Amino acid sequence: MDHLIYYAVPAAIAATAIVWHTRSKARHYAANAAALKEAAEAGLTEPPTLHPVLDLSACMGSGACARACPEHALGIIKGKAVLINAAHCIGHGACATACPVGAIKLVFGTARRGIEIPKVNPNFETNVPGMYIAGELGGMGLIRKAVEQGKQAMATIAKLPRKDDAEYDVVIVGAGPAGITASLAAKEKGLRYVTIEQEDSLGGTTYHYPRNKIVMTAPMDLPLVGKIKVREISKEALMKIWLGILKEQQLNIRFNERMVDIVSEDGRFLLHSSKGSYKTAVVLLAIGRRGTPRKLGVEGEEHPKVVYRLIEPDQYRDSHVLVVGGGDSALEAALDIAAEPGTQVTLSYRGNAFGRVKPKNRVRIEEAKARKEIHLMLESQVKVITPGKVVLEYGKETVELDNHAVIVCAGGELPTPFLKKMGIAVEAHYGE
Repeated sequence: MDHLIYYAVPAAIAATAIVWHTRSKARHYAANAAALKEAAEAGLTEPPTLHPVLDLSACMGSGACARACPEHALGIIKGKAVLINAAHCIGHGACATACPVGAIKLVFGTARRGIEIPKVNPNFETNVPGMYIAGELGGMGLIRKAVEQGKQAMATIAKLPRKDDAEYDVVIVGAGPAGITASLAAKEKGLRYVTIEQEDSLGGTTYHYPRNKIVMTAPMDLPLVGKIKVREISKEALMKIWLGILKEQQLNIRFNERMVDIVSEDGRFLLHSSKGSYKTAVVLLAIGRRGTPRKLGVEGEEHPKVVYRLIEPDQYRDSHVLVVGGGDSALEAALDIAAEPGTQVTLSYRGNAFGRVKPKNRVRIEEAKARKEIHLMLESQVKVITPGKVVLEYGKETVELDNHAVIVCAGGELPTPFLKKMGIAVEAHYGE
């Protein structure tokens, strides 16, 4: 009898563990299936950029990819990995690295929605001799990859014969990870260079992230600096690193200067900016795909109270604020500002419903509207902006609101037309 108990107790424990594990997996599968259904019903099934494609015949359902994704874009359903929150995917690629059987590859675009990417050779030169592209514009939004591309592109440029009739060996456009690294490499190699950046600080896309957003990267080996050992880091901490490098290395970066045009002249380039012109042998485009902020094109938009991103919500305390847009950035900006004491927030959107936004943001906006924290004006458009007012067309009415600030979250104008004007070949990728 004792020997039966000896075997029965472990068997019962094992059976209990198996039942618990099976039920736990079933709950996770159900939750992931519900998230996938919710995303499909909200029309959020198209990933915005670089994203994973899964080989289900190879996938073993370990869940390593889902655990590696900080945006919770992947989940396991019926023993296989699925992109359950496609709109959340930011293309950092940690899932592909984590997969133990190599069942994930990263691609651009989908069969339904292609993404246009400039065509470059392995040295990052386009089909236009002397015109190079590195980083996000070339489709590589990953920080560590953008850093490597900026470094490798400059290694190629440094080997080119010097053109003494040009003022600069290279003009770098953009001071994100690729542009910063390229600037460091240009200084290290003794090149005549200048970097222009349309924003008032460096960091590229990272500069526009919300406060305290966790950035996924990997150790970076930077020219003149050495290895920076980071993996998961907040936006603020990463920006502190970039600014420290800028101060220490005294890089020749000119902020608040926007590229306007580039003209080819006898094997050289004349780059026109918002503040001047530069004659250079080579141009390295290290700009993002976000492009120049899309403007409203209305009277009074040049007023300094009009901005195109939200950085610090607390600066709008005790103010009347108008947020314009219907995407996640607009909804999140309105919610963040509404949380500040004394604010009166109006959210204007020309559509009759919020289509491609995260379900949680849609719910939060409706809750804020019910609590009268946000005045929601669907099917409205800004017509005039004055120092103390805004005028909107709201249905068939004209509405005038007191106003201290306008935040336009209408996306960006991608530089594709500019690239095509320069003769740079652009290819559409459909998830191949």
